[in-house]
Amino acid sequence: MKTSIFVSICLFHAAIFASAEKKVAHEITISGNDTMQFDVKNFDVTAGKKVKITFKNAGKLPKIAMGHNLVLLKKGVSAIAFGQKALGAGANAVNPLPDSLKSDVIANTKLLGPGEVEVVSFTAPKEKGAYEYVCTFPGHFAMMRGTMTVK
Repeated sequence: MKTSIFVSICLFHAAIFASAEKKVAHEITISGNDTMQFDVKNFDVTAGKKVKITFKNAGKLPKIAMGHNLVLLKKGVSAIAFGQKALGAGANAVNPLPDSLKSDVIANTKLLGPGEVEVVSFTAPKEKGAYEYVCTFPGHFAMMRGTMTVK
């Protein structure tokens, strides 16, 4: 009897520790608006920890005219260069992130219209440094950029 209670307690503690490891270490909310701006331009995360980004389109204009997405790029990929590359790959108001570019992406949302929200979760890279994010709706990359810093 004592052995089964001990085993049960050990399993209970193991389950608690396992669920604690899966918890999100960083939760960030970012909005895009009709003036082509992210409200959060910089945020920090811890290397190797879980990150949850809630992205909102706070604008009022129709998605076809002013849709927004958030594309987090791999280290060393410039948001400006990526935006230009997206245009060259055929990015448009319906498909702002062509599949051919996804090898440069850590995480991304779909294109959101006014009032829409999407949540993306991922594990922060283990390599410390700056990781840029961008909206790839045609032309928005010139102004809608930010940086996630992995510490």
